[in-house]
Amino acid sequence: MKLENVLAGYAPGPRGRDGLALAVLLKQQARGRLTVASVQPPVWTPPGPARAEETAWRAYLAEQAASTLAQARELAGEDAEYVKHTHRGSGRGLVELARKRGADVVVIGSAPRGGRGRIALGSTADQLLHSSSVPVLLAPRGYGERPPAAFDRLTVAYRRGPGGDAAVKDAARAAATLGVSLRLVTLVVSSGRRARVEEEMLVRLRDQATADLRTAARGHRRRLSVEAEVLEGRSVPQALGTTSWLTGEMIICASSATGPLRRVFLGDTSIKIVKAATCPVMVLTRQT
Repeated sequence: MKLENVLAGYAPGPRGRDGLALAVLLKQQARGRLTVASVQPPVWTPPGPARAEETAWRAYLAEQAASTLAQARELAGEDAEYVKHTHRGSGRGLVELARKRGADVVVIGSAPRGGRGRIALGSTADQLLHSSSVPVLLAPRGYGERPPAAFDRLTVAYRRGPGGDAAVKDAARAAATLGVSLRLVTLVVSSGRRARVEEEMLVRLRDQATADLRTAARGHRRRLSVEAEVLEGRSVPQALGTTSWLTGEMIICASSATGPLRRVFLGDTSIKIVKAATCPVMVLTRQT
């Protein structure tokens, strides 16, 4: 996975600031380049006399785009490219722009309704997370207020299978690029009180998860610091809460195996991880 060409979708307000802070950090640590985009709706040409209002509406949209990108420039500085893109949907517009500009990753912030330090999925994220041809990176709400100085570690939510193995390889490349350690975790979600047969099944599941993680980590330890953990809880949030998270952490999730090839498609477990995470989450495209 390459991180040389970072595309950040920016809108005025905290959401834009959070995503942009994350994009700047990624660009700097990967020694890449950054494009900041404002996606604006198209100008609709009305029939008849109302057509006279089109010029005013077009001027208003142009003014809004210029103001939005000026705000972004104040936050990210001159070491970035700032562009306006026209599309009816902000997420689909970013998908289109990423394809045109050869972006390696698209970065956005949480929807406004998300809790502080958490990620909420709005319409922009929904469009990206079900159609993007490049990985999508999401910033938690409030990330831009006090971003970490650097990334410290990448954590892969691992599940045995071709998609999980491809995600580990991509994450290992990203960790090497960023100069950070790699951690592989498998979530085991179980009910509270269990019958004996359920307990036996859970023991086998833990053993299998440990073996899978050991196999997945094999081959990467020669060039990276790699850890492996099994996280268990009654829910995804509880399982994620059983381990420690660094200030500069990033979680990496694979796309659902049921989604289209080489597109991001968020599965049920990944959605739960995104909503429960307290750090940025990157969702990869489906590779196999």
